[in-house]
Amino acid sequence: MQQRSSWSLRTALALALCLAAAVSTTRAADEPDTKARRQALERAAAAVVGVQALAVDQARSASTLGRNRLGSGVVIGDDGLVLTIGYLILEAEQVLLVTDDERRIPARVVAYDLASGFGLVRALVPLGLAPVSLGSAGLLADDEPLMAVNGGDDGSIAATRLVSRRAFSGYWEYHVDGALFTSPPMAAHSGAGLFNGAGELVGIGSLFVADARGPGTPRLPGNMFVPVDLLRGKLPELLSGGRSRESERAWLGINCVEVDGRIRVVRVSEDSPADVAGLEVGDTILSIDGLPVATLEKLWKRLWTGPAAERAVKLDILRDGRPQTVTVQAVDRAKTLRRAEGV
Repeated sequence: MQQRSSWSLRTALALALCLAAAVSTTRAADEPDTKARRQALERAAAAVVGVQALAVDQARSASTLGRNRLGSGVVIGDDGLVLTIGYLILEAEQVLLVTDDERRIPARVVAYDLASGFGLVRALVPLGLAPVSLGSAGLLADDEPLMAVNGGDDGSIAATRLVSRRAFSGYWEYHVDGALFTSPPMAAHSGAGLFNGAGELVGIGSLFVADARGPGTPRLPGNMFVPVDLLRGKLPELLSGGRSRESERAWLGINCVEVDGRIRVVRVSEDSPADVAGLEVGDTILSIDGLPVATLEKLWKRLWTGPAAERAVKLDILRDGRPQTVTVQAVDRAKTLRRAEGV
């Protein structure tokens, strides 16, 4: 990993040049092609900014994410539109974009997409940074060399590789198809940009993972990136309404994990629908609305495909070895999020 320093990028671009050469191994790596790729990767790195966010007082998300959040974002619009990972700007009342020349530029939250996990903010004054092009994660080859970039005061550039691509289910009522898993990992991954050899944005950083190759494989630390393909088709909707139609979904307020082929509740959010209904840590969820579930993917997808976001959800559970049925009055997650005054 190489540090970025005042946009001199000399050392970092040496890394980018190595990446460009690696991407070109399947064809003649002539000098013009290598130079063009180096320039494309330089432009990509220059489009990554730091994101500093402060959540509103008494934000629900503060208990897990804290009020002060640091990460990155990537400029994708001429008007200062920045794509980042949504949890950074969830319930934010203040957002600053930090450029590599140490400017701190105020921004406003434009959209938070529950379905993908993406967040969008827009600079309130000109950034003076050229936007990147969106690539296609679906076109990436197995083991393809990629460039990961984070921004802000300690921004850096790292070479990494695609080691797997698969669906990902989060314990916090989250699921995404086609997630990108890379290794070696980048420590400051939140909102980091993942670029192909042509300097196109293919993913936004979300998590550190211990099993980048997938369950049942030897341990390989890495990162999970949300593919930018999930942004296509819904960007106009996000810009106009602040969220996508897919984001109107039922929420229970639970964290769950898969244990020995069963789903175990490990956290119940305070004052959430699950908390009000009496669901407890340690409960095992057997079925939802009569459909047996043994994986997080089936649980979350069944929850979201009901007739309405706000409805009664029946959970068959085991508690201390005894079967019970709990009815939870699910709510639209977006309606539970706090906003800054005037937003």
